[in-house]
Amino acid sequence: MTQSTDQLAFVSPDKSTALEVEPAAAARRSELPRTSSRKMRKTVRANAELPENMTDTPSQLDQKRQRHDKGLVIIAGYKFLLALLFIGIGVGALNLLHKDIEDLLAQLATALRANPESRFVNFLLDKASLLKDPMLRRIGAAAFAYAGVSLAEGIGLYLEKAWGEYLTLAITASFLPWEIFEVFHRITWLRVGLLAVNVLVFIYLLKLVLRRKKPPSNLVPE
Repeated sequence: MTQSTDQLAFVSPDKSTALEVEPAAAARRSELPRTSSRKMRKTVRANAELPENMTDTPSQLDQKRQRHDKGLVIIAGYKFLLALLFIGIGVGALNLLHKDIEDLLAQLATALRANPESRFVNFLLDKASLLKDPMLRRIGAAAFAYAGVSLAEGIGLYLEKAWGEYLTLAITASFLPWEIFEVFHRITWLRVGLLAVNVLVFIYLLKLVLRRKKPPSNLVPE
């Protein structure tokens, strides 16, 4: 009896300690889901605030880098064509140095079987007398300079660089008043078409620049 009493006396403190520990452990277990749920909510919110390019896979990032703005690609192609046109004008002007331009135009009119007495041929022959060597050099230099500017615009727009957009905006805006004056001075399909193209280019680039300056609206509030 004494031994059993001692065993009971020895066991009873452990049981009371176990009974005291179990509620504390249960309370901690009940707090774990709350803590984990808070961490999950913070993680979800952090993921929601991340920009798209932070959560994209490498393949998706490569696709986005390869994807170009179609409008900028079209404008860049237009600028490349202008650069080629002015390069051709510059080369042609330099090739006409030290040559009789009136005689060359007369030979061209004969080869094309044009009427030498027509108003258009006479107009060209009259203007050809103004194209002396100093004038041809100035025409060639201006043509090459504008070709270089157009080429820089095209490269900047194709690569979607901000400096290319601002450069094209500034140059297009500087030519618009002169083009409008030329249209009102004498309306031709070429002048109207050139003015319409440059107005569309200016409006598109202006909208694109203003849109990029706006702050992003997809941020999740805290």
